[in-house]
Amino acid sequence: MMIEAITGGLILGAFSSLHCIGMCGPLALALPVQHLSVWQQRLAALMHNLGRITTYALFGFVFGLAGRSLQLAGFQQWLSIISGAVILFFIVNYYLLRKSWQPAFTVKLNQSVQQMLIHLLNTKTVKTFFLFGMVNGLLPCGMVYVALAAALNFRTIESSVAFMSSFGAGTVPMMFLLTVLGHSVSFSVRSKIRKAVPYIMTVMAVLLILRGMNLGIPFISPVMAGSTAEAVQCH
Repeated sequence: MMIEAITGGLILGAFSSLHCIGMCGPLALALPVQHLSVWQQRLAALMHNLGRITTYALFGFVFGLAGRSLQLAGFQQWLSIISGAVILFFIVNYYLLRKSWQPAFTVKLNQSVQQMLIHLLNTKTVKTFFLFGMVNGLLPCGMVYVALAAALNFRTIESSVAFMSSFGAGTVPMMFLLTVLGHSVSFSVRSKIRKAVPYIMTVMAVLLILRGMNLGIPFISPVMAGSTAEAVQCH
């Protein structure tokens, strides 16, 4: 399970980094590294990405804990199906209907995070780049939602943390290059890459739904053990 979590997280993160170019790219380009030497710029980019991975790992712990509690309560199958259905709803609402509806808490979160990012941009220490990355990881993002939905469905908290950490690590190469190369990555290229995002999200949603249907298909829809039956034993 741990190997699956790490591999799945890296793959999803690598695909998500294509989305990151369009959404988080401007933040990476905004890092005040122009006055630094080449090696200092690379260190700043590394610290920024380590900060994002740290936040994702913390998310993995919280959602892994929540998912484990629901699984022990006997909702493992429904948890997987509902997670996939929520992702599909987001895809239809945002990409097909072109509605930018978001829960009220995400709007307020986005405003608070942006204020913190602006404040951090005024400070130019290595520590600040790490904190900037941690705060960057808090920004509402469709691909992060997909990753969190998957993290809910692992059977152990450790696997959820590993998955989210690997997800963050999978986004690093593209984000690192964007910070170092800067504006050499054109806006038109970023725009074209973003078109692949809804297809990736759809595949992830369908896999989650199939997983919860207990179809007996290895790796895709394995039969889940009854958590409740294992947990409750009367003597």
